[in-house]
Amino acid sequence: MASATYNHRKYQPVEPVTGFTRTWPDRQVTEAPIWASVDLRDGNQALLEPMNVAQKQRLWHLLVKLGIKEIEVGFPSASQPDYDFTRWLIEENQIPDDVSIQVLVQAREELIAKTFESLKGVKKAVVHVYNSTSRIQRERVFGMGRDEIKDIAVRGARWVKEYAEKYPETDWTFQYSPESFTSTEVDYAVEVCDAVMDVWQPTPEKRCILNLPTTVEVGPPNHFADQVEYFCQHLNRRDSAIISVHTHNDRGGAVASAELALMAGADRVEGTLLGNGERTGNMDIVTLAINLYSQGVDPQLDLSNPDEIIQTCTECTGLPIHPRHPWIGELVYTAFSGSHQDAIRKSLKQQQSDEPWQVAYLPIDPTDLGRDYLAVIRVNSQSGKGGMTFLLERDFGISIPRWLQLELAPIVQQKSEQQGGELDSQIIHDLLIQHFVQDKAPVSLEGYRIERAGDNETLAASIRVEGVEQSIEGKGKGAMAAFINAWQARTGLDIHVVDYAEHAMGEGSDVAAAAYVQLNVAGQRVSGMAVDADTVSASLKAVVSGLNRSGTATQTVSADQAQQA
Repeated sequence: MASATYNHRKYQPVEPVTGFTRTWPDRQVTEAPIWASVDLRDGNQALLEPMNVAQKQRLWHLLVKLGIKEIEVGFPSASQPDYDFTRWLIEENQIPDDVSIQVLVQAREELIAKTFESLKGVKKAVVHVYNSTSRIQRERVFGMGRDEIKDIAVRGARWVKEYAEKYPETDWTFQYSPESFTSTEVDYAVEVCDAVMDVWQPTPEKRCILNLPTTVEVGPPNHFADQVEYFCQHLNRRDSAIISVHTHNDRGGAVASAELALMAGADRVEGTLLGNGERTGNMDIVTLAINLYSQGVDPQLDLSNPDEIIQTCTECTGLPIHPRHPWIGELVYTAFSGSHQDAIRKSLKQQQSDEPWQVAYLPIDPTDLGRDYLAVIRVNSQSGKGGMTFLLERDFGISIPRWLQLELAPIVQQKSEQQGGELDSQIIHDLLIQHFVQDKAPVSLEGYRIERAGDNETLAASIRVEGVEQSIEGKGKGAMAAFINAWQARTGLDIHVVDYAEHAMGEGSDVAAAAYVQLNVAGQRVSGMAVDADTVSASLKAVVSGLNRSGTATQTVSADQAQQA
């Protein structure tokens, strides 16, 4: 029974957005947004132990290498380490010409003054000013009305413009955020942003940035998309503003909210590389970028080496990455399920290099992200035939037929259950050889000679039975038939070939062929396998393996019985 404090009636759904024409559900994202990383500010302030200078420098270099052109580097007016890092970037010429740094500041004059001081000498930068506009903040935190809150935004905008004019050598971009946008009446958010734009007087050639944050994610992604589209449709001078979104992950929808916001008209996305941020985190840039990539959209970021991203982010932030993190987690391209494994194996066999990617359970080619197929299919007690078959083919060039898969699968499953986890390809290979390649004892094939006469072949073979060499001879249509006929004459047993398969092995192997045979020996079905230098030798030894496994290989008949046979 639920606790009395666990009560959904305490909460109300978000109010639907009305008064606009909803068009975003019919749109597709066809180009990458402007990416803005907040790893060094929002991500950093969300850490138990903020990054030191060396860590921030390392993460900065990664962000630049990936191709992110706008990077929020800190809150220099409120943090001395952020101030010092900003100065290091500028004084040590660490900012490429095509990259803009961004700094955050509250709408207070003394903080804005110090912010511009920290940016002295920078070639270009984004100054990001904000104040909270939501009803809850207005009424319960500040005790102010709508006009008073709008005045704070307008004053902040004026100070930003005034201080920027003191540094004419820098190419400035102004950014404003109505903090807690998702909890702000959307018409009021438009009113405040229009007032800010009236101060800044942006143009289509020199646009400002209006950033709409889900400071707290209070509604579903579709509701945020409605808010963004309403905002875009009602904003004065829409063509003079870059609409940006900064989504948080309280409900687990940060990426979805950002993706739908792009459909709703947003131009720019702020986030962090792996979703680090306050509370449940920020929008994950890597995830959204690969979402676009998987739809044939160039994300304009180089994410081909996710292991470098993971290593750098985890070492700089001290935060681990989940093994099933979207797209780049250790296990996201791994299939343990038997049906999944079978579908992947069959799809990969048919995938052509000149056609669109079409592989079951793999929405993108793992090799695009620097991964290979080594980890795609892994075998545990939940796996089926497809997984072990894939591993044997990939690592050993062994393609076992279906009837042998059916016999090997329970052996592999039992081993996995005993071992308590995953089996690698070597263990599976060893199990296959151990159970089905038994061509050495108690009987072994020492040599043979074949003579062909018309459709028939005569085979004379030398075998060793429990250490004693013997000779047998038989005739038949093909070497295997002749060998089985010779064996029937020796044992008096009724032996039939139920199924047979063979294939060449890969180059560089000591053996050239593998053969598999399923026999019916006196009413008992038994399988055998062998590998050898040629298909004839492999097929004869596969028969020996089957006979040895049947327990009838040492059986013999009297001379009279043999003559009758």
